[in-house]
Amino acid sequence: MDAALAFPLLVSLIAVALFFDFLNGLHDAANSIATIVSTRVLRPQYAVFWAAFFNFIAFLFFGLHVANTLGTGIIDADTITPAVIFAALAGAIVWNIVTWLAGIPSSSSHALIGGLVGAGVAKAGFGAIVWSGLGKTVAAIVLSPLTGFFLALLLVLAVSWVFVRQTPFAVDRSFRILQFLSASLYSLGHGGNDAQKTMGIIAVLLYSQGMLGDTFYVPLWVVLTCQSALALGTLFGGWRIVHTMGSKITRLNPMQGFCAETGGALTLFGATWLGIPVSTTHTITGAIIGVGAARRVSAVRWGVAKSIVVAWVVTLPATAAIAAATYWLTHLAG
Repeated sequence: MDAALAFPLLVSLIAVALFFDFLNGLHDAANSIATIVSTRVLRPQYAVFWAAFFNFIAFLFFGLHVANTLGTGIIDADTITPAVIFAALAGAIVWNIVTWLAGIPSSSSHALIGGLVGAGVAKAGFGAIVWSGLGKTVAAIVLSPLTGFFLALLLVLAVSWVFVRQTPFAVDRSFRILQFLSASLYSLGHGGNDAQKTMGIIAVLLYSQGMLGDTFYVPLWVVLTCQSALALGTLFGGWRIVHTMGSKITRLNPMQGFCAETGGALTLFGATWLGIPVSTTHTITGAIIGVGAARRVSAVRWGVAKSIVVAWVVTLPATAAIAAATYWLTHLAG
């Protein structure tokens, strides 16, 4: 539909986008709480409330650079129609549900980006892609986990040197307290980067229908509803993925949990300020592997890590294919 979108359909598409945001929180809750739960600093039911609070208030600390990238930096805004948005969301939602049921920590962010690319190409060909924005995002698939890995590894080495004369009991007690801080920072970074992706989708939908005037921007009500949907999803948790992230990759103590969360948070802060929609899943997985490798290479269950990486590689083409098929089916039905 290229004409003005009927109000009920607009509301329905916004509801679907918010449902994706909710699933994002549900799917990625483990990213925020896996380490603090696996180290037994907080019980899962308390950890999700802690993470959800910081997910919600993230908009107070970051600009909307990631939302602008998703809205206009992946697919040309002139290509956007309700059918494109619906197909993109359908591809991302289907993939999120499949990987959530399977307990695979794949990327909700890249599922959405893959869906946008697939739907945009199905409508207008490869000319619809904004290659600079997509290239930056694809590069982040590799760079975000590597950055998380090296930051967490360096933090473990630095902390080990600083606390070398402390007893293991004293170190454990100190980092049980410090992990509240690191978990808060990571949840803040998670909320700051992930909620903005849905903001960008809703804003570009409104823009495509002429409801934002001549200038693309993200209305405040969109910001608040997206942050709320993400936080609500986090409250429901993703226990299957918590188990994979918190214990299957490597066993963590509070000091290692602090280093993983802090390394992941620093990576997310930098990416969000730069307007790069990175995967929180990729980031925290890289950080967890980094702290495990700092102890010894064999401490990392590389088979589990390999299966997660395979899921990352498959996410973009899989969601693009689902979105393209959805767009074509919608187009034929219309």
